[in-house]
Amino acid sequence: MSEDLRQSIAAQVEAVGGQSTRLMDVVRGVQAAHGHVGEPAIQEIAAQLGLTGVHVRGVVSFYHFLSERPTGAVRIHLSDCASCRLAGAEDVAAAFEQALGIEMGQTTPCGRVSIAWTSCIGLCDHGPAALVDDVPIIRLDPERARSIAARLLAGATPADLAPRAAAGASLFEQISTLVPPNVRAAGPVVLTQRERGAGLLAAISLEPGEVIAQVKAASLCGRGGAGFPTGLKWQFARQSPGERKVIICNADEGEPGTFKDRTILMERPGDVIEGMTIAAWAVGAQEGLIYLRGEYRWLLPLVQAELDARREAGLLGADIGGAKGFDFDVRVQLGAGAYVCGEESALIESSEGARGCPRHRPPFPVQKGYLGLPTVVNNVETFCVATDLMDRGFTSVARLGTGQSRGTKLLSVSGDCERPGVWELPFGLTLHEFLEVVGGKDAIAVQVGGPSGRLVPPADYGKHLSFEELSTGGSMMVFGPGRDLLQITAWHMAFFVEESCGWCVPCRAGNKLLADRLERILAGNGLPEDLPWLRELATTIKATSRCGLGQSSPNPVLSLLDGFATMLEGRLRPGRDRGREPSFDLEAALQDAVRVQGREPVFHNEEAQS
Repeated sequence: MSEDLRQSIAAQVEAVGGQSTRLMDVVRGVQAAHGHVGEPAIQEIAAQLGLTGVHVRGVVSFYHFLSERPTGAVRIHLSDCASCRLAGAEDVAAAFEQALGIEMGQTTPCGRVSIAWTSCIGLCDHGPAALVDDVPIIRLDPERARSIAARLLAGATPADLAPRAAAGASLFEQISTLVPPNVRAAGPVVLTQRERGAGLLAAISLEPGEVIAQVKAASLCGRGGAGFPTGLKWQFARQSPGERKVIICNADEGEPGTFKDRTILMERPGDVIEGMTIAAWAVGAQEGLIYLRGEYRWLLPLVQAELDARREAGLLGADIGGAKGFDFDVRVQLGAGAYVCGEESALIESSEGARGCPRHRPPFPVQKGYLGLPTVVNNVETFCVATDLMDRGFTSVARLGTGQSRGTKLLSVSGDCERPGVWELPFGLTLHEFLEVVGGKDAIAVQVGGPSGRLVPPADYGKHLSFEELSTGGSMMVFGPGRDLLQITAWHMAFFVEESCGWCVPCRAGNKLLADRLERILAGNGLPEDLPWLRELATTIKATSRCGLGQSSPNPVLSLLDGFATMLEGRLRPGRDRGREPSFDLEAALQDAVRVQGREPVFHNEEAQS
């Protein structure tokens, strides 16, 4: 091992105070500085943090943005979500491949550039999109891809590719030049202007139990999609024994088609932090974490600046708002590319420096979460709503929406519509009304809640966006005439295969079997008996998987079977033919051998000789 690498690792370890639970920060730092975290680095990190090499290697191998093998000096990650693909990502990928002289997943011979597909990067409304290292590049087309490739090969840095804000621009203006927030409708609850600290000061004028009572009275449900009552979660955490308690903001929105948290963190980062601080007062917490997805590394300066400003204003730190003994502060924990870390216990594992594998329950995080402490995990939007609730009273939320779905919902809208972007709309809209607003009246289907949600057919456009009928964490993908819903479903299943943590067999193996059978139907080799087989397997995966990922991953298949059966049946071949099923494409299977040997195969046809 070089002395340079040893000293670099020592600097990373010192920066986190030698805490082994901060392993994620250490390996991210080494990856950024050296392009990979190889075996020598793994062993040195393990030695300096008092961990095993197996543990460190397991973490490095788990996350998409970490690599044990050397990669290019610059890494391009091109988003493969359905919205980006439908906007032309495949053509962009082909242009990159041609200009760089390599295929996806490879590095140029000079070692300068690597390129690979990656799961959704939260830029669906600006697609096709990519991350060049940590720099977001939006609205790509083949010509621009070729230009970027040429510039990188000539020595340009990722920062050189980014558009420049005007001289003297604020940090917000600089980041907005990279990625416009794209707010289409700012509603009265989340994306609204408010005085910094007003909600927090109102909260600390009340007893903690009174704050929880107000949150419960407003029927504030978590905005991540599951809709668990926020006040009840805070009450459980407050009642759990423990000298220290923790508040975590889940900013790991990895559901394909979801990007509303990105906009909130750009437009209202202070309201998120204020909501966390209100929760800390209510629960009795002393420390907080914002788990920021690795794909949003470019947002970190904006979030850090807001944390600094709030400390300076006495709204974070010691004796907050003049309340003696109310001490609470927040740090940012960066992820490194793993959809499963959106599940709260997997997020906690990752924050503790481990692979992001969901935990067994009970105990629940409110009983034993981060570092074994009672922990509240809410998402970005939920904390914003809590801030508004304390600022203007529970009627600000309760007067909007439906009986069980109070207030507004931020929707990430992408796909085949005239006005993609972020919309803050009241709960209770029908899909007909939603499509009218966003300009998608001719839609043949709407993916509500991302791939883990539901693909809704036109016959159900009268249903309401609410926890009671069509629940959504925010992702709304519109698919217009001519789109192949079977292909889109196959992309969604490929996503779940890639993002499974691999812990349990139903999710690890079952999703792969579903994906393979969809590919068989796409290839024209599907049979009528495939449909009940798909339904039975999907139902089994949902019933037997360990966590929410596996319990929702079959939803794309079940939605297709429920809402688009006629379309699916039209893609099938007739029934069994002489006892043989066309489940294996020999010619396709031989293509790797054809490329290696440089000659076409010769098939022996028994039927032709009989």
